[in-house]
Amino acid sequence: MTGSNKIYPSADAALDGLLTDGMLIAAGGFGLCGIPELLIEAILRAGTKDLTVASNNCGVDGFGLGKLLDSRQIRKMISSYVGENAEFMRQYLSGELELEFNPQGTLAERMRAGGAGIPGFYTRTGVGTVIAEGKDHKDFDGQTYILERGIVADLSIVKGWKADESGNVVFRKTARNFNVPAAKCGRVCICEVEEIVPTGSLDADAIHLPGIYVHRLVQGQHEKRIEQRTTRSRVSDTTSKKETV
Repeated sequence: MTGSNKIYPSADAALDGLLTDGMLIAAGGFGLCGIPELLIEAILRAGTKDLTVASNNCGVDGFGLGKLLDSRQIRKMISSYVGENAEFMRQYLSGELELEFNPQGTLAERMRAGGAGIPGFYTRTGVGTVIAEGKDHKDFDGQTYILERGIVADLSIVKGWKADESGNVVFRKTARNFNVPAAKCGRVCICEVEEIVPTGSLDADAIHLPGIYVHRLVQGQHEKRIEQRTTRSRVSDTTSKKETV
């Protein structure tokens, strides 16, 4: 540990003493944006297994949480999107991976509720679908709602852009995504960032995650990836052009 008692020299050091087999981890990120890749790599090296991971998705093949799928360290995913990861689908369809599907907004609210000390909430999302099976139903003002439980994770791993030494974090644009609710719902939260600055140098109005939620910080270099680009042809009566989407 260096300087502030929240700053650790590496992701491996920041995770020291926190990893146990069978634990529940909340991970920030959305697709390839804002994922805690350094901490994921450290968990891979630690070999911690039988993990349940709550995250919007499970990365892509060979990157992000996808690496923990490849190493068979994840037993169960709590997710809202499983596209763009062939290994995820293969393990799920073969019965090797347990999957708890959540509507995207429900998953975000489950994390937020857990972080706010709210054990459960009722929502109309998912009523009448397989999502509602086995869940408590209750009527409010003539409408049926289902009970969803808040998520309280053993550990949260998130990725920010900049933090001060007290753990106040700023996220960059859409990388904010699931990182804030994921950070708040963990009993212990580790945040990896690109830059750590002195306490007091961040504009208080620009802070997205107060340092009270962040227990450990690590700074490092991150790989910059973008989502896959696809092209399609648009043909009109007079012209033909290729459009990038």
